This record gives sequence, C-alpha cells and structure tokens, in this order.
Amino acid sequence: MASSAPQRSSLATSSRIHLQSSRVTVDENLLTENHNAEKRKLSQKRKTLTSCQSSICGYLSPWPTYATGQTILHNRKPCSDDYWKKIGGWKQSTLGTTKPRFLEQLENYLRKELLLLDLSTDSSQELRLQPYREIFEFFIEDFKTYKPLLSSIKNAYEMMLAHQREEIRALEPLKAKLVTVNEDCNERILAMRAEERSEISMLKKEKMSLLKLIDKKNEEKISLQSEVKGSTMVTKLRKSLAEEYLRYLTERDARKILIADLNELRYQREDMSLAQSPGVWGEDPVKLALALKMARQDLSRTQMELNTMKANFGDVVPRRDFEMQEKTNKDLQEQLESLRDDYEEVRKEHEILLQLHMTTLRERDQFHTELQEIQGTSTPRPDWIKCEDVVAGGPERWHMLAEGKNSDQLVDVLLEEIGEGLLREKDFFQGLGYRESILPSFLRFDGIVQNKKPTKKDVINLLKDAWKERLTEEQKDKFSDFFFKFLESRFGSEAMDWAYTIFENIKLFRSNELMRQFYEILMEKKSESVYIKQKETVTQLLKELTNVDNQNEGVLTMEQLSTVLKTTFPLKKEDKIQELMEAGGWHINSSHADLLNYRSLFVEDEEGQTMPFVHKLWDQYMSEKDEYLQELKQELGLELREEVTLPKLRETLKIIDPSLDKQTLNSYLNQAFQVPVIEVPEESEENQENVVAQVRTVLERLQIIDIRRKGPREQEPAS
Repeated sequence: MASSAPQRSSLATSSRIHLQSSRVTVDENLLTENHNAEKRKLSQKRKTLTSCQSSICGYLSPWPTYATGQTILHNRKPCSDDYWKKIGGWKQSTLGTTKPRFLEQLENYLRKELLLLDLSTDSSQELRLQPYREIFEFFIEDFKTYKPLLSSIKNAYEMMLAHQREEIRALEPLKAKLVTVNEDCNERILAMRAEERSEISMLKKEKMSLLKLIDKKNEEKISLQSEVKGSTMVTKLRKSLAEEYLRYLTERDARKILIADLNELRYQREDMSLAQSPGVWGEDPVKLALALKMARQDLSRTQMELNTMKANFGDVVPRRDFEMQEKTNKDLQEQLESLRDDYEEVRKEHEILLQLHMTTLRERDQFHTELQEIQGTSTPRPDWIKCEDVVAGGPERWHMLAEGKNSDQLVDVLLEEIGEGLLREKDFFQGLGYRESILPSFLRFDGIVQNKKPTKKDVINLLKDAWKERLTEEQKDKFSDFFFKFLESRFGSEAMDWAYTIFENIKLFRSNELMRQFYEILMEKKSESVYIKQKETVTQLLKELTNVDNQNEGVLTMEQLSTVLKTTFPLKKEDKIQELMEAGGWHINSSHADLLNYRSLFVEDEEGQTMPFVHKLWDQYMSEKDEYLQELKQELGLELREEVTLPKLRETLKIIDPSLDKQTLNSYLNQAFQVPVIEVPEESEENQENVVAQVRTVLERLQIIDIRRKGPREQEPAS
C-alpha cells in the first residue's frame, strides 16, 4: 500500500502536466489563428483608408502642438465609464481647436477596433495591442521619409515582443510543473509529518516502557540491597554467636575450677574440724562407708563422662580454623582448575607443533630427495639471452615471452616460435588417411589439404566460439565429431582444410592454456567434463564473491576473500587457501583489511590466458587429482602391472572417499573398466569378479575424467 500511493501521485502529476501542455498548445494555435485573421482584416481596412490618406500624403498638419497631449488614448477599456467621461471632457476642451482629418480618422478607427475586441479571452492583451500596431503601420506607410526609422523601431519592438512570447510559452510548462512539484512536496511533507507523529507516539510508548523497566530495576536494586544487609546481619549474628559460645566455654571451665576449689576447701575444713574435735572418732562407721561408696561411684561416673567427651570430641577443630581451612581449600581448587585449563591449551599447542614438525620433516625429506634427483640429472643452465636476436620481435618480445618461466617452459616457447615460422611456410598438409581406430573423425582424409594460415588470435577466437556452441547444445556426440560439424557449419566445403590447420596450431602452441586443453580433449587425453567443471567452479566462485559484495563496488577485503574461499572449497587446507590469496595479490606484509578488485582475478587476455588466480585454481585441481589417485593406488596395495577387480576398486573408493554417492561411484567404475556399471547387492558381487583391469590402466583412465574428492576420508570423532 505504501508503494502504490507514490505511484498514483506520479501518474496524477504526469496527467496534469500533459493536460496543461495540451491546453497551452491549443491557446497558441488559437492565438495564431486570431493573429492571421487580424492581418487579413488589416489589409482590407488599409485599402479603405488609402483613399483618405491620398489627400494628405506627404503633408504635415499645422494643428497646434498644445492639443497633442489631449488626444493621447489611455490604456483603458473603451466601454468603461471613465473612458467616456475622459472622451467627453476632451471634446469640451477642444471645441475651439480643429484636429487634422487624418488624426480623427485614426482615432475613430482605433476606438472602433477597441470596441470590437473581445477582452474576455486569455489572449486579450495580445488582441488589444493589434489596433495600435495597425495605427503605427499607417504612420509608417504615410510618412515615407521616416519609414525606415519607424520600421526599424517597429521591428525591434516586434522582435522583443516575440522573444517575450517565446519565453512565456517556455515558462508555461515550468509553471505547471512547479505547481505539480509543489503539490508533491506538500504531500511528502504531510506524509513525513504523519510518519513523525507515528514515530513520536512509538517513542513515547517506548519511553513509558523504559521508565517502567527502570522502576522495576530500582525495586530489584532495593530488594538486593536489603538482602545484602540481611546477609551482613547474619554474618554479625554468627560472629556474636561464636563469641558467646567461647564465653560460655570459658565460664564453664571457670565454674568447674571454682567447684573443685570449693570442694578442696571443704575437705580441708573437715579435716581441720576432725583434728580439733576428739568427738569425731565417734562417728558411725557404716555412714562413713556409705559416703565413701557414693564418692567412689561419683568418681567413676565422672571418669566415664570425661572419657566419652574425649572420644567424641578428640578430632573436633574450632569453627574458625575450619572456615579458614575451607577458604584456603577453595582457593587451591580454583588455582588447580586454572592450571588444568592452561595445561590443556599447552598440550593442544604441543600436539599442533608436533604435527607441524612432522610435516616439516616430511617436506624437508621430500625436498632433499628432489634436490638430489635434480643435482644428479641436471645439466648446465643454458644462456637464454642468445635467443633475443633469433626470435621475431627482438629482445623486447623475448623478455615478454620469457617473463616468469623456467627452463622447461622456455624450451616450449622457443619450439613454438620455431614451429610457428615453419608452419607459416607450409602451404599444404598431407592427409593422414582413414584409420578409424587411430585418427579422430575430423582428421580422416586422404589427399592434400590447404593451410589457411590464420593468426594465433583467429585460432583462439574460433576455439572460444566452438566452446560456446558446445556448452549451449546437448552433449550427445563425441567432442571430435561435434568439432568437425562446427567447422562444416562455419566454413562449408573448406571444413577439412580448417580442421588440419587448427589441429596443427593447437598441437604446436602447448604453452597456451586454451589451446592445450582443446588439444587434449580432441585427442581424448582429457574428458571435456574436466573443462566444463572447471568453468562451473570459476563461475560459482565469482557468483559467491559478487553476493558478498553488497554495495556492488567490485572490491572486497582480503578477509572476505579468505572466508568465501573457505566456504566454496571446504576440503582445501589452509596452505592451499593461502596460495590462492597470494595469487590474488595478498602478501605476508599485507593487511586483511586491504581492498581487492576481485573481478580482475577472472579476466582473460586476447589469447585466452587466465589470470594467476584462476591458473592457480587449475594447478591445485590437477595436484589434488594426482594426490587422490595416488591415495587410491596406495590403498589398493597392488603394483601397476597387477590386475584389480571391479568390487575391490569399488570398496577402495568407498574407503578413501566415504562421501561418494552411488551415481558418481558408478561413473568412476564405468570409466575405469570401460563397461556399464550398476549398483548390485553384496551377494551378487561374485558375478563382477571377472571384470578386471591393470592398475596402471585404471589410473590412466581415471586421470582422463573429472575425478575429485567429495568429502574427508575419516570423520573426526565428536568430543
């Protein structure tokens, strides 16, 4: 609904502008017709006035000059009361003065024309000016001597009026547009005010909810403060209780000591009283024996209570010491947990460093072995500077060709340069015959074929066109058959000449990536699915980078590039991702916030050569394929000349790549054994034991197709 309102307002605005422009066009047409009609009337009236002017032609009236000011026609409507009053007063003031006849005729004509005008239309001012224009033309025609000057004056005014009319006509649509824009602005202002009012109401509601939330938090704060105060009070009570407990213990011990002292004093006093009074010996012995027995019983009971207390509370410690030890134990536990976490991190880092160390050792041993092989088989490095004077184009072209290439690649470049010259000297090629088992279909010809001698750029463009047509059609025919049909549709009867010419060129220029791949696919050394899959991978990567570029500026940070690469290629290791980023322009000293023009990574030059980034993708794909096939060979545990059965190869592929789906697995087996393969139950696999092939043959056949890892070999155990 919000989007429909601006659309309706824009439609209404456009319709108003169209109506106003059409109205202006109609008014202009009417004005032009009125002007033409007035001109025709002027020519007729000029004929009627010619007879009157003939009598005074070239003669100036001697009418007094003081009366000229009274004959000026003011810019008023002829039919108004003021106008007739002024005319009446003028008549009374000029009764004694006789006007020239020509002047009276002109004034009468002017009044008559002004009365006949229709001043109710929009062009009334233009029509009102017409009688004055006619009067001025009468003056010009009558006064021959001043005719050039008066005509130039009239033309100057007419040009100025025409210019003003054009400006008015040009401003009319702007005026209508201004009104429309004003209405649109008013509508927008009203809409913005409505939005602001709704937003203000929402903000007020949010403010009230926040105020309520603040009040709630304040209440929680007060309750927490009261709880903290309560906990402080409990601590104080516990402390006072411990003090009272100690005081009572002290009082109990003091009371026992006091009782013991009192008993001692009593015993001493009794001994003294017995020693002083001789009548004590007359006490009853039975009573004394009973008292002694009771004393001994009390002593035994007290001794038992003392032993019980010692047995029960011998291991008890004071609360203060217990709490102190508990706090110390808690601190030690926390330190232990922290040390355990640190130990776990250090252990993991140690394991990672061990893995890196082992990897470094393996790489060192591999590099050492390669170095020994190179030292044993290497030859003295040739002096490539000698080729500068031999190659066409001189040193500059040789430096351009040799830049960034090793000796093996320079040999290929030099052979291409020599072969290109020899190829251009040939005018004809000898046909290779009709050997169907050896030759592809586009080379089966017996006789002489003409060398078309195209340029390298022409060959590359032709190969690109062939690939475009191949990708758009259904891939039913073999690639070699399709290529010859493509040449027949393009060159007709000269298709065989072009087939041999292109074949010789792509066989020669092996350093060109597009030509080399085309040659390998034509000769069935590579499957066309390899090229198609690589193109799809590059296209998908460019699409992912474009999706990350929200502003569509064509630039991304290195961190975003790394994230997209890890997402698109989840099976690539960190060093492979690092190689791709370095090929894209990232260096060790660069920052991850540096911007990169990612679209430039996928550009191809005129010769079909890709940028280093896409070239690195292809190199990594080939190395990953070699590693995959090498891992398959090691898992088979067989020599290259030994034979492997179809069930064993299927089981081995499942072991090294558990993520393989059935369709892909069957396609690999079909290519390896060159027989149709279907998924069969385990009890029926005995029927496929007879399907065998040499390990070398299996690996060579799998090297032709697009074979790659679908997932990790082993799933990491969940921790």
